[in-house]
Amino acid sequence: FSNFIEPLQFPDVEFIPLSALKGDNVVDKSLNTSWYAGPTLLEFLENVNISDDLNLNDFRFPVQYVIRPNLDFRGFAGSVYSGIVKVGDRIRALPSRKESTVKNIVTADGNLDEAFAHQAITIELEDEIDISSGDMIVHSHNMPKISSNFEAVLIWMNEEPLENGLTYLLRHAGRNVKTRIDTVVYNIDVNTLEKKHATTLKLNEIGRLALSTTKPLYFDAYSKNRNTGSFVLFHPVSNATVGAGMIIDGTSFDASQTGLIKDFEERLKDHVARREFFWETGLVDHRERTLRNRHKGKTIVVTGQNSSAVQELAKQLERHLFRLNMNSYYLGLSSIDSGLDADITQDIPDRDEQIRRIGELARILTGAGLIFITALADADDYDLHRLKLLNSPNELLVVNLGDNVFKEITADVSLNDDNNNEEHFSEILKWLSAKSIIPEYCI
Repeated sequence: FSNFIEPLQFPDVEFIPLSALKGDNVVDKSLNTSWYAGPTLLEFLENVNISDDLNLNDFRFPVQYVIRPNLDFRGFAGSVYSGIVKVGDRIRALPSRKESTVKNIVTADGNLDEAFAHQAITIELEDEIDISSGDMIVHSHNMPKISSNFEAVLIWMNEEPLENGLTYLLRHAGRNVKTRIDTVVYNIDVNTLEKKHATTLKLNEIGRLALSTTKPLYFDAYSKNRNTGSFVLFHPVSNATVGAGMIIDGTSFDASQTGLIKDFEERLKDHVARREFFWETGLVDHRERTLRNRHKGKTIVVTGQNSSAVQELAKQLERHLFRLNMNSYYLGLSSIDSGLDADITQDIPDRDEQIRRIGELARILTGAGLIFITALADADDYDLHRLKLLNSPNELLVVNLGDNVFKEITADVSLNDDNNNEEHFSEILKWLSAKSIIPEYCI
């Protein structure tokens, strides 16, 4: 069982052998389990440490009620969802983003110097800010995510199945917002935790969804903040509770589940189509850039099993093209991780967001007429599939060094891992010339 629950990342698990029917180890220790030296269920519940479950770092205060008994007082009442707030703290109101300073923290038992998670308080500010019920007060330097699009793991609790495109009411942090089910990514087998392709969820099934709301939500990932990372779905007519969800940080799914790629392909194509529709260009078009540079813009992704060899080939390729008077530019993942991706963690859930940003960056640099080169030693079919779509309308050149491990993607140029860079450069240049990216005399 320990191996089974390991992927669920529970911070601590206690095993207690008990019998509810006969009362073994429920209140008193059982004579039938002399080998067990741990606590009874009641003893454990009375002494369990729950302080580690409190988020005292991220101050989140959804406003439940505005109190104004007279012209001299205006307070915002509610419960502290997480974090700590002190008199004198600089705060920001959402969605207006206006800032002020905490003047007083008022309770029925008198004013406080500070308040922490789960306390019911009223906050008085130094400035007159238009804040209503359903707004959220946070620290100016620590903001939640604000978005109308997110993904969540949801348990479905209604006899009528959940399907793509249906609309419901979503209750989150004291607000009711209309939401739409954009995509059922997959459902999860609760017995094996296996992810299975699905387009619907039936009663008591658990799955991962992509949702969109009519108004932005102010949220954190459930793994970071349970209060702002959870929500409930209601039926818009009957008001029956139909589902409960946990918001996930980023957008990702297991790349080994190749069937899922097709589910998201249409969404990704729609994103690219909208991006290109609103793409604002200057007065220099791509034909003029090609004439000036004497080559077209191109993104080259070098991949393979040998990380150091892949990076070295990509860097040497930049130098080789530069010596041929081409505008080549290499950017390594470490530079992207420390800069463009500095706000996201380097784990599996954020891999999808990292790839998206690389793809958007490739589109920009290719549009600028550069030959953009990067090294992705650990790329798989899913990564390259997304990069190809995100780089549209430009094509992506995939150079694979060594054994080909791809199942669905075919490398444009396959090279032997023999450290013969001159032959490698020749093969790459032949492909670029055949595709009219560079002039033939450069070969």
